[in-house]
Amino acid sequence: MSDKNMNKDEKIAPLTADDLEAVIAIDSANSGVSRRGYFEKRLDAATDRPRDYVYVGLHSGGNLVGFAFARLVEGEFGKPGASASLDAIGVDPAMQGKGIAQRILKEVENILTHKGVSEVHSQVEWSDRALLGFLGHNGFAMDSRMVLARSTDEIPPDYPEAGSIEEPSEIDHSSPDGDDFVALARDKVPVRSMKEADLKSLIKIDSRVSGQERTTYYERKQNEVLNGSGIGVSLVAELEDYPVGFIMARVDFGEFGRTGKEAVMDTIGVDPGYQGQGVGKALMSQLMANLAILKVETVYTEVDWDDVDVIAYLSTTGFAPAQRITLCRQI
Repeated sequence: MSDKNMNKDEKIAPLTADDLEAVIAIDSANSGVSRRGYFEKRLDAATDRPRDYVYVGLHSGGNLVGFAFARLVEGEFGKPGASASLDAIGVDPAMQGKGIAQRILKEVENILTHKGVSEVHSQVEWSDRALLGFLGHNGFAMDSRMVLARSTDEIPPDYPEAGSIEEPSEIDHSSPDGDDFVALARDKVPVRSMKEADLKSLIKIDSRVSGQERTTYYERKQNEVLNGSGIGVSLVAELEDYPVGFIMARVDFGEFGRTGKEAVMDTIGVDPGYQGQGVGKALMSQLMANLAILKVETVYTEVDWDDVDVIAYLSTTGFAPAQRITLCRQI
């Protein structure tokens, strides 16, 4: 990279496995905790599918002093509407105040522009004034999406069926024992862990709900939740041995600077021919039961602020606005 603000001994380049320990150390120095699992998974995913990620570091005097990770979240590179998410950015505390973060962010945007991405998004805790200030100073503004959250407590017994909501081989922690609503819903509609072989079924269900064919999106999203997440929690519901619904979620330390074990729910979909039969209830209740066993306390998801039907549905299942702000920058 050529930049008039770069010193002669500075270089920005893609991160490699040799940079992992330095990335973890820089992040730990800033956050106060080690997020080794998150960065190991993210670097593995990025190097395995470089087309879907941007992962760069700035070296000074041969040492890594800053880094950033971004990933494709919507559309396909090089096509209209493609967007990316800035998930992590960090600078060695001893090197802060020297414009390193700005230079790294500029390189991320240069790469995204070359890949045909038109905008980059991020999330920030409303109380993180330093990060909000940095992103605001660098052209980020309020986005049109809301972050919603709920605890992993049992869901209310009565709520409407899901259609399709946008946003590793896993152990199924479910138990159909007992006579409460959650057990009955899961007993009525069998729910199992998602497998790679489910991809075609996911695409077919989503197409029936949305009227769109989004193979590329679901290929990328399934790889992310099965292989790029610390713990697998994505589920598929079946009736008569036929997939009729799914929920895609992941558990990680790390995205957007998070330091606790939290879950992100990306998508829930129910085949229109099976809506009203408790499929959405079974999926959501099973997800919450699994997450509670894993000691996850909070689940997050994103939704467009004007998508009133989805917001209303999520509200009935216990979701409410989170204390996080979504930001966007056109590039």
